[in-house]
Amino acid sequence: MRHDPARIAECRAWLGRAWTDLESARLLLAGDAPRPDTALFHCQQAVEKAWKAFLFWHEHPFRRTHDLRELGDACTTLDASLTALALRAEDLTPFAWVFRYPGELEEPAPTEAAEALELARAVYEAVLARLPAEVRP
Repeated sequence: MRHDPARIAECRAWLGRAWTDLESARLLLAGDAPRPDTALFHCQQAVEKAWKAFLFWHEHPFRRTHDLRELGDACTTLDASLTALALRAEDLTPFAWVFRYPGELEEPAPTEAAEALELARAVYEAVLARLPAEVRP
């Protein structure tokens, strides 16, 4: 089946941004001075953009939100096999803002960010597996 080139490009753009966030998180955890706080932000962003790519492809409207529960729930209405992953990923929602501003929060451990990166990658891969190959970045 042939798909609209503009639709392919838009979905690919969402996925490309998600991949950039995954790579950013990976780089922030590598080396001698890891930044788990910022890596967690990018993990949340990667999941958000992957979910939005999935919803966009299926022409399911979504609002501007960082709420991974809302986005994950919308995705699971389209594909129930995403439910377990969506439930796990919703725990990343606060990382959209929690370490972005000064405050009294304790710095997260690099292991927490590494686990979040694994989860974000799993979401990204699950979305890719459910979309046509032509949209992959």
